[in-house]
Amino acid sequence: MMRQYQKIKDQYPDAFLFYRIGDFFELFNEDAIKGARILELTLTARNHSSKHPIPMCGMPHRAVQDYVNILVDKGYKVAICDQMEDPRLAKGMVKRAVVQLVTPGTYTESGVENAKNNNYLTALEYDPKRDVYGFAYAELSTGELKTSVLKGNQSVLNEVMSLQTKEVVVNGPLNQDLLNKFHKIGILISHQKTIRTEAETSYLIQNLKSPLERNITARLLTYIHVTQKRDLSHLKVAVPYEPTQYLKMDHNTKYNLELLKNIRTGKKTGTLLWILDATKTAMGGRKLKRWLNRPLINKSHIEKRQNAVQELLDHYYERNQIQNLLIKVYDLERLAGKVSFGSVNGRDLIQLKTSLAQIPKIRYILGQLDPKRLGDIYKKMDPVTNVHDLIQRAIMDEPPISITDGGVIKDHYNKRLDSYRDAMNNGRQWMANLQAKERKITGIHNLKVGFNHVFGYYIQVTKVNLNKVPEDRYQRKQTLRNAERFSTPELKKHEALILEAQEKSKTLEYQIFVKVRNAIKQNIKRLQSLADAVASLDVLQAFATISEKYRWIKPKLTNGSDMRIIDGRHPVVEKVMGHQSYVPNDVVMNKDTQILLITGPNMSGKSTYMRQLALTVIMAQMGCFIPAKSAVIPIFDQIFTRIGAADNLIAGQSTFMVEMQESNEALQYATPHSLILFDELGRGTATYDGMSLAQAIIEYVHNHIHAKTLLSTHYHGLTELSKTLPHLKNVHVGATEKNGNLVFLHKVEDGPADKSYGIHVAKLAGLPKPVLTRASHILSSLEAKDAVAHNKYKKNSQAVNSIVTQKDSQYRKSNQKLRKMLEERTADLSRRRDQQLALFPTKSSSNSKSSGLNSRDYKVIRELKNTDLMSETPMALMNNVYKWQHQIKK
Repeated sequence: MMRQYQKIKDQYPDAFLFYRIGDFFELFNEDAIKGARILELTLTARNHSSKHPIPMCGMPHRAVQDYVNILVDKGYKVAICDQMEDPRLAKGMVKRAVVQLVTPGTYTESGVENAKNNNYLTALEYDPKRDVYGFAYAELSTGELKTSVLKGNQSVLNEVMSLQTKEVVVNGPLNQDLLNKFHKIGILISHQKTIRTEAETSYLIQNLKSPLERNITARLLTYIHVTQKRDLSHLKVAVPYEPTQYLKMDHNTKYNLELLKNIRTGKKTGTLLWILDATKTAMGGRKLKRWLNRPLINKSHIEKRQNAVQELLDHYYERNQIQNLLIKVYDLERLAGKVSFGSVNGRDLIQLKTSLAQIPKIRYILGQLDPKRLGDIYKKMDPVTNVHDLIQRAIMDEPPISITDGGVIKDHYNKRLDSYRDAMNNGRQWMANLQAKERKITGIHNLKVGFNHVFGYYIQVTKVNLNKVPEDRYQRKQTLRNAERFSTPELKKHEALILEAQEKSKTLEYQIFVKVRNAIKQNIKRLQSLADAVASLDVLQAFATISEKYRWIKPKLTNGSDMRIIDGRHPVVEKVMGHQSYVPNDVVMNKDTQILLITGPNMSGKSTYMRQLALTVIMAQMGCFIPAKSAVIPIFDQIFTRIGAADNLIAGQSTFMVEMQESNEALQYATPHSLILFDELGRGTATYDGMSLAQAIIEYVHNHIHAKTLLSTHYHGLTELSKTLPHLKNVHVGATEKNGNLVFLHKVEDGPADKSYGIHVAKLAGLPKPVLTRASHILSSLEAKDAVAHNKYKKNSQAVNSIVTQKDSQYRKSNQKLRKMLEERTADLSRRRDQQLALFPTKSSSNSKSSGLNSRDYKVIRELKNTDLMSETPMALMNNVYKWQHQIKK
């Protein structure tokens, strides 16, 4: 047995091998040592007496899924090795084989908590000739399959982070930088070097035109075949996509804006998803996340969603009916996957039947609405009646979980099964009749006929009545403390008939169930199309419900540059604070106002103002309504953020380095159609360094990128940029002092703020009074010194400017005289040179000496001839003349 185990284990060296022995799955050797610690199992050993005992631990086969879940959730692979034949019928060693390799990316079991989450498996392949990556991903539980070609490591990392994938399949060595990043965020790297063409899934890549996309998708499908070893007919045809088809946001932007996870808690609460998720189905919840991760940039596609939301918003009664019906719709996508995998049970099929029963009702309600506004949703509401009716006829209304123990198939569905059940039911009646008959014959009034799984059918007689037992017919079977159990030839014969009926009944039921499952499998594509339509309807009704609840409006989208949001609000903050407490603000930008420079105290609402604009854009481009009084919004292609102070110690990056890297992303890739949010720039370094960098970045964005940009800062010197940058506008968040206390107005107004009120905010935070008093004294001292320095600088500047002006006037007056003197000197030198050259035409050193000119004189003459007198400043000309005179005098 251990040789068999080791042979199988050698095929899966990087996985835990769960090896089936009877009713248990066992782990051996290193797997047992490591698994016992992770799974909290008791570590034992085989061959205790041997010098080399074999470590082992195990778990009951019925509970194995719980242990697989733990290991996979921690990023490990698990190879499930099952018995391939009945041990009772096996000749010699029981045949065993791995029936499935469960990995973090191929895991399909999802509990209630993860019902609205996807689990993506991705594949990656580098093409050195084009310097691009082939990228593909699949979701096994739903059948989703997509592929793309990505440029650069950052694009790959953004896609992987966006999908939150736990496993990446590669064909060989990966770029070390990319590999390190994957390891740091806990992604498992798996290898699949070969590609197999399977007839079952070859059609899935038929629509892919790019050879790289076809290749990487085929590699991904090969890995899925190798690991899953089961039917994959539910996988959808691969769809190519371009990240540029959607509003682009890197993982830092999504993290900073808290789209899916709260930065502080890591939970859903407090995120944009939290407020938008009014979906009623697991499918709708997953689709909402996809729409949130990938808002649209095509105006007509966005408007189609808006129109559907408006239609549902306008029909409250119908929308309420739809919601009540959607609650009864189970996860059609994953139920279809279970049917394909062969893991569906009777209760799953009842869920499928219940779901399909709601579709005709939903379709009827949609028929009463405007079909033009709802798009293709109404057409895709296929009730798949044949599947519903099949389950209705075949499957018990409350079947057991197991599909092999009987009780799954309804009466009157199969005549042969009915005959077996009749035999078993008659058998029970026969037992009751036998018990009455034996009591009468023997005179034993408490004689009992019973059954158990160990000893089968028996006649039980208490010990006080043993003298009445007819020894010629009764055969002793079991002795109890106060009774004896017997059997008779008649009882044995009938027992065989009943047990045969029970066994055959279970086998037949399972065979019938498989036929029903296979019949449903023929309709998987229809079920998936229906699931997609139900999910879309669910998200759209959620948008309508939330828009009505929080009084959101339909924004007007344009392809131009003007943006005008009146009384805009932050959806999450408003929900937490309440509508009455939240102060709305306008955001008005156009071609003349590209940059808003925002100043004001800490806690006044600068960051909220910036984030609310980004969330408003994302919601609008998802097709959702937005929190505002009215809005005209241009369609953006990208959003960049530089928000918060966070380091990346694992990567060896300081807070300031992270700040500069996030800023660099915007400077490198932003376009005039992008939105940039800079929540403080340069604060992670020295003041002058920070201000210099902040100003240089602002000027670069203003002069070269022309993207709509919001920048909050405490560097009040930057507000002077509005004088030199025509498309930059100063705004501030209002605050005032009342009785020595700071009062936040939370209203954005034109112009710069007068100061930052940092000590006031510290007071609100509860700092000790001595600290605040000392800080106030230091602030006054610094401001006084700064004022003195400023005045001194101003006086010095005025003096310097006066001197410069005076000198410049003198230079201008002497310029003409200087120019005349230089011209006369040049003419004299040239005349002397010409005379000497005429007298002494030979090139000899004696000639130059006798003429009175030397090499320095000629050098002066050449420099003078090449000097552009009109382009030089007076000071520069005087310096040159002095130099030339000095050289000549030598």
